Amino acid sequence: MYSRVLGTGSALPKRIVTNGEFAAMLARDGIETSDEWIRTRTGIESRHFADEAEGETTSSLAVAAARRALEAANVETSEIDLIIVATTTPDMVFPSVACRVQAALGARGCAAFDVQAVCAGFIYALNAADAMLRAGPYRAAIVIGAEVMSRVLDMKDRSTCVLFGDGAGAAVLGKGDGLVASHLMTKGDDDVITIPTRYDRSPWYKNEISEITSVHMNGRETYKFAVMAMSDNIKDLMASAGVAGEDVALVIPHQANYRIINEARRRIPDIAPEKFCINIDRYGNTSSASVPILLDEMNRAGKIHEGDLIILAAFGGGLSAGAMIIRW
Repeated sequence: MYSRVLGTGSALPKRIVTNGEFAAMLARDGIETSDEWIRTRTGIESRHFADEAEGETTSSLAVAAARRALEAANVETSEIDLIIVATTTPDMVFPSVACRVQAALGARGCAAFDVQAVCAGFIYALNAADAMLRAGPYRAAIVIGAEVMSRVLDMKDRSTCVLFGDGAGAAVLGKGDGLVASHLMTKGDDDVITIPTRYDRSPWYKNEISEITSVHMNGRETYKFAVMAMSDNIKDLMASAGVAGEDVALVIPHQANYRIINEARRRIPDIAPEKFCINIDRYGNTSSASVPILLDEMNRAGKIHEGDLIILAAFGGGLSAGAMIIRW
């Protein structure tokens, strides 16, 4: 028996930052940008930013998304015996975000840990949860992608700071035949998308000499890898699973850049372009939360029906990528 998605949930910070507001914020530091500049290059119109003063953290967003997924799945917290959180921006070095989620939900005693595969993290976490449900005594799992990327942005780097947003998405998994096929890959290139830091200069370890570091990205290399990873992984996965384009109901791609999604779907002519779902315009790149937020959005909008084949695909720092076909 493979695992099956029983319910989904998501959570977003209250504050919405439009491109116009972002441009005004950057202008105070002498950085020039505009709504048109951001929209035409990325497809982003707004994003959500967490406010720690309001109690919005990676773990609080993860908890909110998990609770909504549990409610949608009609699963009690007491039934959960596995929690996996994919995140690049934990509240602290340790304990893990998963441990904090476990405490907040009152699910003490179950296994709980984080995984780190940047934007591909949710798919890596789904694979791990599926393997553990199949191989071990686990009955039900919560898998979460949660990020507060606004904490690790260089607001003087126009090429990266406009891309990211904050949020969390979750899925409750149980026994079933929902996972049809999956593929994970890592290129092992550590200088394309990075937060270059040592432990004592971690974004989460602050003292008098520490320096907050931020996301650095080689845009050209990121684009090349992203388009290749998304298109090739999807085509290879479909071929290995014997799934034709007309069999696919929806594609839930990582929301990194509209241009990347558009080029990837152009390279997969077997799947109709309108089946590629997009919400980057409202949320930006929420890293590991991107795929589960979009999955939850499509689910709650009634766009996913029982028996539908859904493709999840993501790529990120590492360089890492993953794709998965699930049956609803």
